[in-house]
Amino acid sequence: MGERNVGGLWCREVLGLLDRYVDGTLEADELASVQAHVRGCDHCARFGGAYARVVSALRVPPEDAPPAAVMDRLTARLRAHRS
Repeated sequence: MGERNVGGLWCREVLGLLDRYVDGTLEADELASVQAHVRGCDHCARFGGAYARVVSALRVPPEDAPPAAVMDRLTARLRAHRS
């Protein structure tokens, strides 16, 4: 499937906005453009839906999650490694 311009946005632009779309942090005009694109682009609608489901699942900690202190140390190490 090729790149499409629907609702004033190209598929790659929608892809770049997906994290903010799922987080609910898009500006009103960006949100309207993404929604218009997704309504007219089956590929982005399917991919965006799958992306949103994965992100939502990752936000729910498993029942056997490590203690908060372990998670804090791991997060600190990951941040230090990224710098």
